[in-house]
Amino acid sequence: MSLPSEPRTGSLSGLTEHEAKEFHKIFMFSFAIFTAIAIVAHILVWSWRPWIPGPNGYSMLLSHAQFALAHVSSAFA
Repeated sequence: MSLPSEPRTGSLSGLTEHEAKEFHKIFMFSFAIFTAIAIVAHILVWSWRPWIPGPNGYSMLLSHAQFALAHVSSAFA
């Protein structure tokens, strides 16, 4: 194993300017993909079940919970 001929200087990370630009490019691309997936996921969840209640409030959600509880308790009875 050979040591580099000159020590790396100039940044806190120890990366050269070229390595730092390459890392930044990969990081920004990954962040953009993650953000796009998160936005799509939020839109899909909002269309499935909005988290801001409608005119009846959360009463519809409560009735679904009571329905599920009745079915689960009847399965174990």
